[in-house]
Amino acid sequence: MYLEWKRLQRTGLRRLQEARLPLYERTRLHRGYASHVVPGLFQTPAYAAALLSSISRFHGTPDDTTEAVDARMARARVLHEGTHRFALIVEEAVLRYQVGEAEAMAGQLGHLLSIMSLPAVSLGIIPFSVRERGMWTLETFDVFDDQRVHVELLTAQITLTAPSEVGMYVRAWTDLRALAVYGADARSLVSEALEALG
Repeated sequence: MYLEWKRLQRTGLRRLQEARLPLYERTRLHRGYASHVVPGLFQTPAYAAALLSSISRFHGTPDDTTEAVDARMARARVLHEGTHRFALIVEEAVLRYQVGEAEAMAGQLGHLLSIMSLPAVSLGIIPFSVRERGMWTLETFDVFDDQRVHVELLTAQITLTAPSEVGMYVRAWTDLRALAVYGADARSLVSEALEALG
């Protein structure tokens, strides 16, 4: 299903954030990939405010950034509840693209370091230094229990449920995971990005 953002966001961003909560609550294994911004579940209020404000401005939607940020933060409680597992992969560029003021970005990177220690979370980072990539940089996507995939484009969200398409994204995620570093190596990349904000 192809849904344009202008349709999904016509009354602002808060309702869209709230509408996704049931999906996140019932998903047991959430796998995701992001090439340009920190995944929503891992965002701080300041980072989310800067990002959602930019999205609202670009798409010309009603500005309900404060309420949308509150809804996004409420959704992030799934990181601490139930038996959910979150395996997300980001490109190193996500750590370097500054969203908001330097202080907001520093807070976001510090938050990533703390998120990485949660038992339900696995955060992999694909370093700039990876050579001979077997999988190219893709659009942001999320896989929910191998049943559904959300793909984010500039103009729309695409929801895929056909097993062959879901399988293709699971395969891409698996290939991207093989390029990522974890644990101490991933923490070093976040720390280096934090130091670079100087």
